Amino acid sequence: MASSIEHLREYETIYILRNDVDADGADKIAQRVAEVVEREKGKLVKFEAWGRRKLAYPVKKQRKGIYVYVKYLGKGGLVHELERNLRLADAVLKHLTVQTGDDVDVETVTIDPEEVKLRRLELAPEPEENLTREKLLGLVDGGERRDERERRGGDEDDFADKEEIPDLNGTPEEPEADA
Repeated sequence: MASSIEHLREYETIYILRNDVDADGADKIAQRVAEVVEREKGKLVKFEAWGRRKLAYPVKKQRKGIYVYVKYLGKGGLVHELERNLRLADAVLKHLTVQTGDDVDVETVTIDPEEVKLRRLELAPEPEENLTREKLLGLVDGGERRDERERRGGDEDDFADKEEIPDLNGTPEEPEADA
């Protein structure tokens, strides 16, 4: 005799949107995610926008992204369809899905309507950093290595030759001997 209680797996998906996506674009993707979960007979448990954050490394030439967290119940086909939709969206840089629970009883999961509500992402315009090509390539010290020099014991130039100090005439002077 088959049980009328439905058991599903619990999943968490985090997807990262491009930094330049406007609120309308982010809403379209959120709506698509909700539609896929509903169409595949899943249950949306939680939907959170974590906001704009710096990426650990550049992804598709982007240094920042908008993180979105989705928790839902469903079967394996739901994950496959959701990830297919995320891959098709140009605004999505990356996505990751993790199964957090197996054989979850749908009746025991409490779904707070406030956590499932798809809120409009309020994305304040990001002030553009003035990154020159030299700074992007790491050719110009942006102040990040200053701490390293101070830890070593000074703020002297790492490349200066301390043995030879040229004078204004262009002839090298001998360093003064300590007496």
